[in-house]
Amino acid sequence: MRRLLAILLPGLLLLTACGGSTAEPEPTSVSAGETAKFDSLKLTDNGDKKAPGVEFTKPLEVAEPTIKVITEGSGETVKANQVANISILALNGTDGSTLEDTFPGEPEPLELNDELKTSSEVIYNAFVGAKVGSSLALAVPGQQNAPSPSDGASPSPSAAAQPTQLLIIKVLSAEDVAAVLEKPEGETVTPPAGLPTVSEKDGVPEINVEGVAAPTVLVSQDLIKGNGATVKESDTLTVNYVGVTLEGGTKFDSSFDRGEPASFPLTGVIKGWTQGLAGKTVGSRVLLVIPKDLAYGDAGQGEAKGDLVFVVDILGAK
Repeated sequence: MRRLLAILLPGLLLLTACGGSTAEPEPTSVSAGETAKFDSLKLTDNGDKKAPGVEFTKPLEVAEPTIKVITEGSGETVKANQVANISILALNGTDGSTLEDTFPGEPEPLELNDELKTSSEVIYNAFVGAKVGSSLALAVPGQQNAPSPSDGASPSPSAAAQPTQLLIIKVLSAEDVAAVLEKPEGETVTPPAGLPTVSEKDGVPEINVEGVAAPTVLVSQDLIKGNGATVKESDTLTVNYVGVTLEGGTKFDSSFDRGEPASFPLTGVIKGWTQGLAGKTVGSRVLLVIPKDLAYGDAGQGEAKGDLVFVVDILGAK
């Protein structure tokens, strides 16, 4: 979803105002906007991992967000609360030039949840009820030039006119969202000697660092090996965790103390977490012993100084 939002740019903000009724979506994909503008649109399939050929009458201009299934797939119907895995080709509506092409890469996940329904109901209603294999066209209105400043100064670069954007979005697959676990689930693993020891009190892990030598490399050790999906660096994780300093064992952070799991993109945390959790499985409890250069460096962050130790319960990934 984040990728889709980034490509749509400021025009996506208009979608909220054009969503229509908040009633439950129809069982089939719902078109919206000036769909007659798509009458000249033709797509040519170029095979897997390749964007389709696109022909349309130029310039394409719309005054409101417009979306429609252009070619219908033959797969299963996409349902509410599933994740649609999509590829996107974004084009300049004025000249047809390519702005973005995600077809050669990995599919982008779009979660069809209540958050999307509230913020962008037009998109939600078009995807829910579409069939896997379908290609949708989404036109996002452009922005006009901002008025020149009254003092005669040149307008800022951000005031430049933006053309209508045309997005061709192919639904490659759809899958149910895995439920977030309440606690780690899997096979208990006996760690090697020399690592911090972990006990549990009332379901909360407690870390003992006594006698543990400073790490020379990142240590990522399963304490419980989960049976769920494998974590990718691009995933957003839901976790419970506790963190202590290796020197002295001072606890500096704990989601358990806050009473609820934390969610974050794995690309947005310290390197020790990104490198140490990618490749693990949902349901795992992981012991991380992180050298300071993969944590917060010499300066530290608050009480999190030097080499750090975490116990992380991976409860969900998407």
